[in-house]
Amino acid sequence: MVTKHRTIKNLLFALLILAIVLFAVFPFLQMVSTSLKYSWDWGNPSLVPLKLNWESYGELLGIGQDIKDLPESVQILLEETPDLTREQKEAIIAKYRDTGDVFPFGKYFLNSLLFSSSSALISLVIAILGAYSFSRMEYKGRRVIQRGVLFVYMFGGILLLIPLYKVSVALGLAGTQGGTVLSVLIIYVVQTLPVCLYMLGNYFRTIPFSIEEAAFIEGLNHFQTIWKIILPLSISAIATVYIYAFMIAWNEYLYASVFLKSYKDIYTLSIGLKSLFVSKNAIWDRIMAASMLTALPVVILFLLIQKHLTGGMTSGGVKE
Repeated sequence: MVTKHRTIKNLLFALLILAIVLFAVFPFLQMVSTSLKYSWDWGNPSLVPLKLNWESYGELLGIGQDIKDLPESVQILLEETPDLTREQKEAIIAKYRDTGDVFPFGKYFLNSLLFSSSSALISLVIAILGAYSFSRMEYKGRRVIQRGVLFVYMFGGILLLIPLYKVSVALGLAGTQGGTVLSVLIIYVVQTLPVCLYMLGNYFRTIPFSIEEAAFIEGLNHFQTIWKIILPLSISAIATVYIYAFMIAWNEYLYASVFLKSYKDIYTLSIGLKSLFVSKNAIWDRIMAASMLTALPVVILFLLIQKHLTGGMTSGGVKE
C-alpha cells in the first residue's frame, strides 16, 4: 500500500515537473517554429513547418544572398565581357543590390557583445578585489559598505534613468558617440557590480583562511595571495559570475534605448530588434529568427555555467 502511494506521488511529481518544463520551453519552440515558416504557413497551428524556411536566417547572417532583379542585359555583360576585373563586376552588381531592407544583425550583435563582455570584465576585476576585502580584511565601515553596495537594487531602473542621463549630459558625455559608449559602460558596471561582489564574497568565505595564512608565512602580500591562491581556487565561481554579469548586460534594454537612441551605429541587439519590429520590414519569420539568434548566446552561456551553480562551491580547500 505504501509502495502504491509512493508510486502515485512520484508520478504526480514527474507530471508537475514536465508541465513546468513545457510551460518554460513552449515559447522558444513557438519562436523556432515561426522563424522557419513561410508567410503562407503562419496560420498553421502545428509547431512543425510544412516547408522549412531558412531565408530569414540567411538574410540576417548574410549567407546565400543572391542578387535580385538583375537585368538580363547586365547579366550578359558580366558573362560575355572577359576584360572586366573582379572589382569592376562587383561595382556593377552593387548598383542593383538593394540593401534598404537588410537588418544589420551582425553589427548589432557585435555591439552587444562588446558592451556586455567589457562591462562584465570590468565588474569582475573590481568585484574580485572588493569581495576579497569584504571577506578577509577588517577595516572601519566595512559592513556598511558591504551592505550599501546592494542599495542600488532598492530602486527601479526607471527611477535612476533621468538622473543618470542628466549627469551624462552635464559631463558632456551624451553629446558624443564615444562619451555615450563610456556612459553606457559605466551604467552596466554599476548594474552588475553589486551582484558580482555578493556572489564572489560568499564564495571567498568558503576558502579556508589557513591556506592564506600559509601564503603569508611564505612572504606573500594580499595582491600576491589573490593572484596565486584565491584565483586558482575560484576559477569556477569567477567564470560563473562573469557569465552572469554578461547575461545582465546582454539583455539590458532601458538604458540602451535612451543613451544610444541618437547613434544608430552603436545600437545593441535589444533596441535593434525593437527598431526592426516597428519598421516596414517587420516580417514575423525575420523577427523570430532575429530573436532566436539573440537568445542563443544566453542559452548557451547558461548551459555552460549550470554545472558550476552548485558544484565546486566548497572544493579546493583543506580540512581544518
